[in-house]
Amino acid sequence: MSQPSMNQKYVPIRIASHLLAGFLGVLCAASSAAKGQQAPDESLASKVQKLTEAMSQTQKRLDESQREMEQMRAQLAVLQQQMAQGHDAEGPSSSTAQLAAAVDQIREQQSLEETQIATHEQAKVESESKYLLKLSGLVLLTGFVNTTQMDDPVSPTLALEGAGATGASLRQTVLGIDAQGPHLFNARTHADVRVDFAGASLSSGTAYSNAGGLLRLRTAHASLAWDHAEAFFSLDHAIVAPNSPTSLTAVSVPALSWSGNLWTWNPQLGMTKDFPASASQRLRLQAALIDVINPPQIYGAASTGIAQPTTAEMSRWPGAEGRVALLGGRDDTGLQIGFGGLFVPHSTVGGTRFNSWAGTFDYRIPLPGRAEFSGNAYAGQALGGLGGGAYKDYVYRLNPLSPVGYSFRTLHDFGGWAQFKERANEHLEFNLAFGTDQVPAAQLRPYAGGQSSYYLNLARNRTYTGNVIYRPSAYLLFSLEYRHLQSSPVNYYTATGDIIGIATGYRF
Repeated sequence: MSQPSMNQKYVPIRIASHLLAGFLGVLCAASSAAKGQQAPDESLASKVQKLTEAMSQTQKRLDESQREMEQMRAQLAVLQQQMAQGHDAEGPSSSTAQLAAAVDQIREQQSLEETQIATHEQAKVESESKYLLKLSGLVLLTGFVNTTQMDDPVSPTLALEGAGATGASLRQTVLGIDAQGPHLFNARTHADVRVDFAGASLSSGTAYSNAGGLLRLRTAHASLAWDHAEAFFSLDHAIVAPNSPTSLTAVSVPALSWSGNLWTWNPQLGMTKDFPASASQRLRLQAALIDVINPPQIYGAASTGIAQPTTAEMSRWPGAEGRVALLGGRDDTGLQIGFGGLFVPHSTVGGTRFNSWAGTFDYRIPLPGRAEFSGNAYAGQALGGLGGGAYKDYVYRLNPLSPVGYSFRTLHDFGGWAQFKERANEHLEFNLAFGTDQVPAAQLRPYAGGQSSYYLNLARNRTYTGNVIYRPSAYLLFSLEYRHLQSSPVNYYTATGDIIGIATGYRF
């Protein structure tokens, strides 16, 4: 028995749609007559227009459904023809196998579509404000083989003298929350928080109760975003150093930290404004107030149990930073050339005042073949709180001849990093990077201490690194990385060390 064609099937639907339109028209006319002069002609015309538009949209949907059914019918006919040919050429068993494979493929596609539909229709996670929240994270297992002693076995940034180590850690696991809020002042509102488990400087062999580390706030953002402007407050790297090298084994402390990457996360309050520069490029202006943290404690002062303000906070004045950049394409992969400046006043416990300042240059240049070249460079003074300055802002020593009893010196600093990235395809990428941070040895040498004062005596720190990252799916990540560290004290020979790292991550 022959089956009716698709056009024949949809004749009743077309007739029904026309009858429905006529019925609605008669109903509107009857309603208008019943009301007499109570409803103005303009209201009736508006209702008829709305009904006409609704019927037009319904007809479009029906036409789209008809086209989809016709496409499916054509695909089915081709499949039936292939089955018949296969049956003639190879016999019933081959045709059955082909049919089974085709059915499995259709079922797999249907299952994928149902999963996507369920994802869109799932119940949202609500906050107290009743707006949408999104939970995300990266469960990350990292393994390491260190050929020499490092300042931190899991997240090494400085090579020392001593035996190496081998181990694994989950402390670099990251959890995140993203929130979309209401429109305010014609702007979209957004907030996000990221935490990890690197809050304690513990090796993987520490007591069982703390082997996973302690919860630590990494970054946080809240913003009002217009089409070409944004007002924000955040805990993040300084706006004068927007880029960061790519690594899956260096997450809790980003790659090339203390080797040219001004990475530290500081509280900031600022504005961003974009201006069109051409059809495909825009000029970005940024400015912010910043509260810079202290660099690591290197003098071993005894703890009093009382939380002390930072040297920036003791100055009683906020720091300021600004940046101007030329951008093209997407914010995360497009062209970027930026210049920045920073100034932060400080005051020590003894009342000595000094200033941090820096001039910066950042860039990201897309290259042919899915490649890019990116990096950051800087020169300034007292940049230990930003992740530079060889871990320190200043040095001092006792001096009985000085009116204040000691000699004090802020340290100049210069450095930066560069990375070449090659994306072989959507699953595989390669990264090569180099970073260096250095303070002048002539400034540091008069204040050098004993050989055990590695941070105090450090004049230069360099890192060479390369990694391959493989993403077989949107959720699974694997990486193999090699790093070579060169740490140079001003009064001792350079310590070198190699790190081989592996990482396995599950993103959700």
